[in-house]
Amino acid sequence: MRKKKQRTYIGGQAVIQGVMMRGKRGMATVVRDDNGEMQTEAERIRAKKRRKWTRFPFVRGVVNFVQSIVLGMKSLMRSAEVAVVEDEEPSKLSKWMAEKWKISVGDIVTTVSTVLGVLIAVALFLFLPNYFAALVAEAAPRLGTGSIWYYLIEGGFRFAIFLLYILFTLIFRSMRETYEYHGAEHKTINCYEYGDALTVENVKKASRMHDRCGTTFIFIVLVISIFVFALVGWALSLTGLTGVRIADFIINFLAKLVCLPIVAGISYEILKLLSLTDSVLVLPLKAPGYLMQLLTTREPDEAQIECAIRAFREAKRLDDDPSAPEHIFATERKLSGLLAMMKERFAEKDIDASDAEWIASLCLKIPRDKLSQERIVNRRECERILRIFEERMTGRPLWYIFGDTDFYGYLIKVDERVLIPRPETELLVRQAVASLKDGDSMLDLCTGSGAIAIAVACEAAKDRQVTVVGTDISEEALELARENARINKANVTFQKADLFTGVRGRYNLITANPPYVRSAEMASLPKDVRDFEPHLALDGGVDGLDFYRRIAEKIGRYIVRGGMCILECGEDQAQEIIRIFRTVARCDFAMVVRDFAGVERIVKIGF
Repeated sequence: MRKKKQRTYIGGQAVIQGVMMRGKRGMATVVRDDNGEMQTEAERIRAKKRRKWTRFPFVRGVVNFVQSIVLGMKSLMRSAEVAVVEDEEPSKLSKWMAEKWKISVGDIVTTVSTVLGVLIAVALFLFLPNYFAALVAEAAPRLGTGSIWYYLIEGGFRFAIFLLYILFTLIFRSMRETYEYHGAEHKTINCYEYGDALTVENVKKASRMHDRCGTTFIFIVLVISIFVFALVGWALSLTGLTGVRIADFIINFLAKLVCLPIVAGISYEILKLLSLTDSVLVLPLKAPGYLMQLLTTREPDEAQIECAIRAFREAKRLDDDPSAPEHIFATERKLSGLLAMMKERFAEKDIDASDAEWIASLCLKIPRDKLSQERIVNRRECERILRIFEERMTGRPLWYIFGDTDFYGYLIKVDERVLIPRPETELLVRQAVASLKDGDSMLDLCTGSGAIAIAVACEAAKDRQVTVVGTDISEEALELARENARINKANVTFQKADLFTGVRGRYNLITANPPYVRSAEMASLPKDVRDFEPHLALDGGVDGLDFYRRIAEKIGRYIVRGGMCILECGEDQAQEIIRIFRTVARCDFAMVVRDFAGVERIVKIGF
C-alpha cells in the first residue's frame, strides 16, 4: 500500500445514491438525484459542549459511536428524501396526510425505518447468536455459559450472520450501488491522504481500503464482544442466576445489550491505534478488516466519485472556515420545524428572527399571524424558502433578496443602489400628507428609492392637486426611483442634485431623510446595513448632522413664506437639529414627533 503523506480526521459513509463526509465541525452529504443532478447539504455540527470526562479513552469511543450513529442515520434518511425527484404534483395520499394529520409520508417512512433498523440489528447480531449458542449448550452441557467455548461459538454465529447478511445484500442492485459509493468515499479520503489533488483520475487510482472504515470497526466489535461477553457470562454464572432456562436466557441477553457501549469503547480505541500507522508489523491485525471491506466496497464510477469529492471538499470547507455558508436539502417538512430551524440559525448570525416569518409568509402567501397554524411545506415550496434563507444567512438584507418591500401600502423596488425604507419613515409621510394643501408643491431631498415622494404624491392625489419633486446625488438611485414611480403611477419628477444644487423655485413643503449616522458608528452598524446598504446614504459626518447643517444654510432660498420642512433624524439628534435651524435658518417654530417606540424621530420646522 502507498505511504500516506498527511492524515485527515474527515471520515464518512455511503448514503442513498450519495456520500456523507464528516469533519470536526461540519458534515456534508452529496446525493445524485434521479435527474442525475448533484444535491448538496452542508451543515455545521451543533453538538453541545462536551464535558471533560467524555474525552477520556474508552468513554470517548462510546460518545463518538453514538454521535456517529445519530448523524449517520440522519444523513441516510435525508439522502433518501432527496434522492427521488418527486412528481410535479404530490400524491393524493401525501396531500390527504398533510391536510388531515399535518404529517408527511417522509416522516412516517423515516420513523418506521429507524425503529425497524434498530430492531433488526438487535435481533440479528445479539438475539440470534445468543439463541443459537444456547441451543448448542443445551445439546452439549459442557459448553454452558460458564465456558469460554460457549462465547467462541456465540461469536462464531455472530460473525457468520454478519457475513451472510453482507452476502445477502449483494443480491440487490441498490445495495451494490451503495457499496460503490462506499468505495468512492474510501478512495477520496485515501487520495487526499496520499497528498494527491482531488481529481476523478487521481481518486480512481487510490485504494478502496481504509483503516478507519466502519466495516473494520464492526469486525473489531465482533472479536472484542467475545471476550467482554465471556467475562459477563462468567460473572453471571457465579451468581447462579434463577435456574429457569428462559429467565436466564433473557438475563444473559439483556446483560450483553447493556455491555454494548463497553464493547464499542474498547473497539474504538483499537481502531484508532491501528489507523495511526502503516507499518507492516500491524498488517496482520488490519488484514481481516481489509478482507471484509472487499465485500462492503466496490469500484465506483466517475459520477459516484464526483459526489464523494464534493462531499469531502464541503466538509473540509466548513472545518477550515467558520463563516462558510451552509446548504440544506429542500425536502417536504413541517412548517413549524422549518421556522424553528431558520430562527435558530438566524440567532447564531444575530439576524432578526422575524425575517424567518417574513420569508415563510411571502413564499407561502400566508399572513404572518397565520403561520402558527401547522401545515406541510412541500419540496418545491421548501426549495424557494431555503434559497432565500441561505442568501439571507450571508448577511444580504431580506428586502434586497426579494427585490421589493411594502412602504405605506405601496410596492417599492429596492436593491444595493438605495436604502431600504424603514417603517418609522412612514411617520414622516403621514406628517407630510397632513401638511399639504391643494395646489401646494413639495421637494423631497435625498430621495433614494423615491419611497417618501411616491407615497406622499399618491396619497395627496386622492383629494387634491400637488406637485412633487425628488432629488438625489446618485443617478443610480434615481433610475430606481423613476421605476418605482412608474410602478405606482405616481406623478413625481426626479432630478439629480446635491441637496439644493441645481434646484429651482420655492416649495411649500421640503422633506428629507438624509444620512445621519455618525462616521465613527459606521463600523458598528449591523452587518446587513454596513456591508450592503450604500454608505453614501448613511454617513452623516462626525456628529451625523452634516446634511442638516447644509439644509439649514440654504433652505431659506427654496421654501415659501409659511412653508414647512419635515426631517427624519436619528436617536438623540432632534434637539440639536432644532437648535441648528433656529440659529442658522431663523425658523419661526420647531416641534418634535415621536415614533411608536417613543424616540424623537421627526422634526417639523415652520417658516
